[in-house]
Amino acid sequence: MAARTQTALPVDVPAFSREKEAISALQNDLLPQDRFIVQSPYSDPDHLLDLDTLNNENALLAQALARLRATRDDYATAPYTESFNWSEVIGELRQLAKSSGKGFKETSFYIVAFRSQIKPSTEYSHLGELDKAAHAEAVASGGFLKYWFGSLDAELRNLATCMWRSREDAVEGGRGPAHRKAAGSTRALYAFWKIDQHRLVVRDNVDSWEIVPWSE
Repeated sequence: MAARTQTALPVDVPAFSREKEAISALQNDLLPQDRFIVQSPYSDPDHLLDLDTLNNENALLAQALARLRATRDDYATAPYTESFNWSEVIGELRQLAKSSGKGFKETSFYIVAFRSQIKPSTEYSHLGELDKAAHAEAVASGGFLKYWFGSLDAELRNLATCMWRSREDAVEGGRGPAHRKAAGSTRALYAFWKIDQHRLVVRDNVDSWEIVPWSE
């Protein structure tokens, strides 16, 4: 992926499908007080998110994002805000904020959406290795709340998305050697790629929310 994409490369490895289903089930069973949570298709210890490193608002959203799922098959090309169950995620966030007893102060979060089309010659195993290494590196950098990627469509297109505590965290998370290696492989692996940046704004007490294009 090119420099400053701030996210691991998406990958569609057939063997990952069963793992993704198992992790999804695990996420739904997580208790709010669990310190380490699965926030991606990877469940090894160095890929888990430590909630103790986050403030109240970020920790609550990270837990609510366990419910994130695509709601349409054409998410690779469909509008971002119409491709996921955001209302369900925010509803879960509202309940978590209420049960925590700490409330929720207005907070903005940084979202990256990576749209891509791989080349027919791309080796899935190599793509997977790059993605997994970059993800562990991003988690270690801090502030990486969620990573989701879908499956290739008939034209080898896909969507991957990340949510960060801030854009500064995303920039820092993309500076390591694993991300540089992934970025250096972009031209060889992808026929097309595009990065969209969004801002999720959740207002006091989760009374309202919106996803808007990112602007400084």
